Amino acid sequence: MSETRYRSPAILAHWLMAALILALLPLGFYMQGLPLSPAKLQLYAWHKWAGMTVLLLAVPRLAWRLTHRPPPPLPGPAWQLQIAALTHALLYLLLFAVPLAGWLMSSAKGFPVVWFGLLPLPDLVGRDEALGRLFQIAHQGLAWGMAVLVLLHLAAALKHHWVDRDGTLARMLPGPRP
Repeated sequence: MSETRYRSPAILAHWLMAALILALLPLGFYMQGLPLSPAKLQLYAWHKWAGMTVLLLAVPRLAWRLTHRPPPPLPGPAWQLQIAALTHALLYLLLFAVPLAGWLMSSAKGFPVVWFGLLPLPDLVGRDEALGRLFQIAHQGLAWGMAVLVLLHLAAALKHHWVDRDGTLARMLPGPRP
């Protein structure tokens, strides 16, 4: 492995989490406006399953990140390096905060979280409609924040790839490297 590339576990975790988040965000925004129906309830169940999977995967992902030094950043303006570091830190924080806020919302609203329909997760708080609305606002706000950061992250990766042509994106792409 080159010192400039991320290791395979980090690459796998990055793209797995990216796929889950890129499915969760539009699903979450879409299902809110649907009328109550069995289809809407199924979408909510899928959303919760995927959200809890993100939370579960965030633990080993963060553990890996804390115990394995990433490749050094490629040279660039200090402000870009600072924004990249801040964006990555906030994305890691949101990998925990968004699903936890959703779980807290479900608990407070009295809707159990049953992971993949098999494993009932404990309620984190007692049933409380006012608290449920507060956690709903938090979950939605954090999800919007994640959406903005994901778009910023994607735009920066594409800018580095197509404009700067500096190899930043290639460091996180799966597969063999020349």
